[in-house]
Amino acid sequence: MTPQTRGNAGFTGTLCVLLSLSVQIQCIGLNDLLERAAEISERLHALSTGLTNDLDTHFPPSGRMLMPRPSLCHTSSLTTPNDKEHVLRLPESELLAIVRSLLLSWSDPLHLLSAEAPSLPHPSSGSIHSKTRELQESTHVLNRGLEKLVSKIGPGSQSLDLSPFTWRGDLGSDRNSRLLNFQFLMSCFRRDSHKIDSFLKLLRCRTAKMRPEVC
Repeated sequence: MTPQTRGNAGFTGTLCVLLSLSVQIQCIGLNDLLERAAEISERLHALSTGLTNDLDTHFPPSGRMLMPRPSLCHTSSLTTPNDKEHVLRLPESELLAIVRSLLLSWSDPLHLLSAEAPSLPHPSSGSIHSKTRELQESTHVLNRGLEKLVSKIGPGSQSLDLSPFTWRGDLGSDRNSRLLNFQFLMSCFRRDSHKIDSFLKLLRCRTAKMRPEVC
């Protein structure tokens, strides 16, 4: 079995699990729904971390100096809580709205990354493509789950503040530009996936009426 075949098989298996979770969210309670959402968000962060590590193995030597600052990530304009205490003070509906805004703001960027991955000038492009496709599908499944949460948590979570993705065209015309821009976008997603995962787990903790100090 070739690496590409193994990647496709792994993606297919993961997709089946995700679709199964998607079907299950139709008729479950709030706590169980948040538990499943947290499972997917944890997978998102693990995938994005693995992808950035894969990309690091073949990063241009000058890449660290040329990498745009995190403040240039397209979601940097979104207002998000900076610490656990702030998160715990937010209304649950507002916290869910922040998670949904972050997630939906990555719809177009993940589509671009998935389209660019197969021809990325990297020896692990097949594996990177498979993982990027899984990221894209996982965000879709998670978003469907979060939509179900809106009716359970309150109308305040319907208020979204999306951050537009203004990138035009592909990731660049030369090898280094493509690798650098792919790595930059993936590092931005890794940062946001950590926020999404952390916020969902704190939201799960709050709805379960756990003490703040153990959240």
